[in-house]
Amino acid sequence: MNYSTLKKVFAVSALALAGVSTASAQDATATTSAPTTTVFGGSSQYRTWSIGVNGGVLAPIIPFGSNDYNEWEMDFGYGAFIKKQFTHGFAAKLDFHRGKLNGDADVSNPPGAASTGFQTELHYAIALKGVASFGNVSFLSRTKNVNFYGEAGAGIASYDVKSQRIPVAGNDGEDALFIPVGVGANFKLSNVITLNLGYTANFLDNDDLDGAFDNGSSNKDRWSYGYAGLEFALGNKAKPSLLYTNPIAVMYDELKDPTLRQEVEALKTRVSTLENTVNQLSADADGDGVSDKFDKEPNSAAGAVVDGSGRTIKFPNADSLASAANPYGNIQFEFDSSVLKTSSYPALDKVASDLRANSAAKIGLDGHASAEGTESYNVNLSRDRANSVKTYLVNSGVDANRISVKAYGESRPIASNATEEGRVQNRRVEIKR
Repeated sequence: MNYSTLKKVFAVSALALAGVSTASAQDATATTSAPTTTVFGGSSQYRTWSIGVNGGVLAPIIPFGSNDYNEWEMDFGYGAFIKKQFTHGFAAKLDFHRGKLNGDADVSNPPGAASTGFQTELHYAIALKGVASFGNVSFLSRTKNVNFYGEAGAGIASYDVKSQRIPVAGNDGEDALFIPVGVGANFKLSNVITLNLGYTANFLDNDDLDGAFDNGSSNKDRWSYGYAGLEFALGNKAKPSLLYTNPIAVMYDELKDPTLRQEVEALKTRVSTLENTVNQLSADADGDGVSDKFDKEPNSAAGAVVDGSGRTIKFPNADSLASAANPYGNIQFEFDSSVLKTSSYPALDKVASDLRANSAAKIGLDGHASAEGTESYNVNLSRDRANSVKTYLVNSGVDANRISVKAYGESRPIASNATEEGRVQNRRVEIKR
């Protein structure tokens, strides 16, 4: 390593130490600020694009694996990149670097061969990488001004071997694929500027980077790039950088936001008021199903049938109902039965006689039931009762087409279903002219 290289390494180390000191000081003095982002608010509330430049040392070796030259030199390299941060922990980066790769005449393979060393001009090495960040999510501290990353990708390198041990025609100006794998650390210097320190091992899909070939071996060349650089966040400065945003702190700030706390307290008050109102509206002293607030008869008798205002409905008795709407009277039935009582035969004979005497007359049979059982069952029962009456009349010589049947189930009581007396009255078929 020559004196010039030593100066470069010292300068990079000093820059790194300054960045670490600045980041540590900012971490120690960071204060809680009003939240500028919200949970699940999307990436548009952050700065996600950045660009960067860097410089460092290039060497035709990596820490692991063999090389065609035992003696190698470090030389200056430089690069730039553009990066898109997709989440707190992942980004895509398009970057390049360039410089020179040098080795001296101490050759390890093949042994005993003469050599003039090599110097390779790396015109560019451009690659698309995925970058995984670590350490920006923390339960221990609000802000994380230092995080670490790993990266890998694929790209293409263009290089030119200026001097070589074994001249090979056509090996100048090569283009080859390579795989970069690297690690590094980011140090936040300000809301816009970040110090990057990193190292990348680059695996070339070729064996002529140093001008020395391994005579058919599968061993391919590789090189290192260790660098320090600055990264600049793009976009609105009022927005925080996604790379340094701790999502745990965002959630905490949103939960502790005074405005949100006030809204929660106001909501509690509204809920309490609503509960009191509901309790008042649901109060029903006489149990008739109508709230006391709207009940115009708050002392209805237990079991009474009431209207929407809570007033007891006065049902007509059987006699008055029959005389008003049913000149033949109701045909009554036993509980859960559609079998005609023999006591109903005289009334039905009278209906049949009148219909035979007046061939233009038609009647309707409305079946009803008391409230025991399910609603659907009672509808079917009321239909069976009406059909029993129809069958009797048809058998008595009345045309079936002159008789219509309807089933109302328990929906049209003429007496309260709360008492057996009322239920008896409701088990009926009404004959309508």
